Order: sequence, then structure tokens, then C-alpha cells
Amino acid sequence: METKINDILLVPTDFSEVGNNAIDLASKAAKHLGYKMYLLHITEKANDEAANEKLKLLAENTKNKYGVEVDYLAKEGSIFSTIGEVAKEIKAKLIYMGTHGKVGMQQKLTGSFALKVITSSEAPVIVVQKKPFEIIKDIVLPITSDFGPWEKTRWATDIAKEFNAKIHIYQLPGEAIDKTVEMITNHFKDNAVEFNIKVAPKASGFEKQVIDFATEINANLITIMTSPGKGIADFILGRYDEDIIFNGSQIPVMCINPRDVNWKKIVSR
Repeated sequence: METKINDILLVPTDFSEVGNNAIDLASKAAKHLGYKMYLLHITEKANDEAANEKLKLLAENTKNKYGVEVDYLAKEGSIFSTIGEVAKEIKAKLIYMGTHGKVGMQQKLTGSFALKVITSSEAPVIVVQKKPFEIIKDIVLPITSDFGPWEKTRWATDIAKEFNAKIHIYQLPGEAIDKTVEMITNHFKDNAVEFNIKVAPKASGFEKQVIDFATEINANLITIMTSPGKGIADFILGRYDEDIIFNGSQIPVMCINPRDVNWKKIVSR
């Protein structure tokens, strides 16, 4: 989070039910935080008056319902790149994005299409499904390695402090992971973030265990991080990530792309 970030929540919408659910959840967050909201619709043609009118009405209704500042934009482009470009342009802190699941039409934020949007954005993307949730109070932070967690940890800390939420670490068993978790929790203590720790009973099927744990404690956010590829703009989402993002309990998932091409290993300071 080295570059300047504005207090803006960007919400792409296709005017669907799940898109409206993302707007509702983002609106609750914006009201709680005192942030501005920015609604975005990607069009297939320039100067789409119909889309502009729908966005204008949606923005007005959102403002009246939640009492938050709302701006809007209909922009010609591709959902795969334009959402990330707009987020960078307005320096949005977070993107709230509804997803229709793993199948659907091209212009809907579905499955592999949603994954492409996630990996195109420098801003973290909170993926929302159809189930409504309240603002963030319980965050599940899965820890699987001593490589990479610092950026995820810092974002989880920031979100927990802003929402006065509790972080629930769910970790793989092992001595190296234990040491990593100890350093993560020291960071939480330094920042007065409430937390607890749960160790998975086994390494296999970890993503299912994460989802089951999150469901059991009624979590309303799971935080994951993509893997960097060859370059800073190249990220990877694997089966583990997909299973968590499209979890059956429909818990929102915050996906973070690393700003540094090389993951930083957590070491003693």
C-alpha cells in the first residue's frame, strides 16, 4: 500500500441481482467508513445513453437509501481490463464485485471471467455472491506458507482496524508455519487487532477446511492472495483460490494481488 489510495469503493455492475448485492454490501461499508462509492458499468459501445440513465438512477437510489456519496461511469471497454484501469485511475481502495458463479455469459462477471478481473486489478477485490451479508466483523486469514503473507497480513490488519473486526487465523500444521503465525500475531498485537488461531487437523483438503471453519464462525470475509507469475502484472489463481472464491456458503472473499513481483518471506525483525 505504498502508493496513495483514495477513500473510494469501486463497484462494477451489470444491473443484475448479484451486482445489486455487491452495491448493497459496499454501501454499508462506505457508510460505516465515510467513503465515497463509484459505480461502473462496462459497455460495448461509446456514449451508451441507456446505461448512463440506469447508472444515474441506481446511484441516486443508493445515495438516498444509504446516505453515502455516489459517483458513476459507463465506459466502453472490456471487463477483463477496464475495471482494473478505472480502479487505478481513481485510486480506489477496494473493489466490491458481484459474481454469478462459475458459468454464465461473457458480459457477466462469472467464473473464469471474474478471475481475470481479479488478477487485472492492483486494488484488492472483494468478491460477493448472491447471499446478503452485513459489514465486516469476522475475517478468516488462511496461512499456508512462510512466503507471501506479509501483504495479506497488512491488508487484513487495515481492514480489521477500519471495521473494528476480529481476525481468525486458520493455519496449516507445522513448525515453520507456527513461527510465521507468531510473527503475524505480533504484528496484530502491535496494531491492537483482536485475533485467535485455529490449526487445521490435516494438510489435505485445506480449502474445504477453511470454508467449513469460516461458515462455522459466521465469518463475513475470507482473505486470500494470488501468486505472482513472471512479472508484476502476471498473477495466478489456482484451484485452491477458485474453491474459496466460489465457496458454497457464499462468504465474501477479499483477493489481493501482490504489489511486489517477489513475495516477501516473513522473518524475525
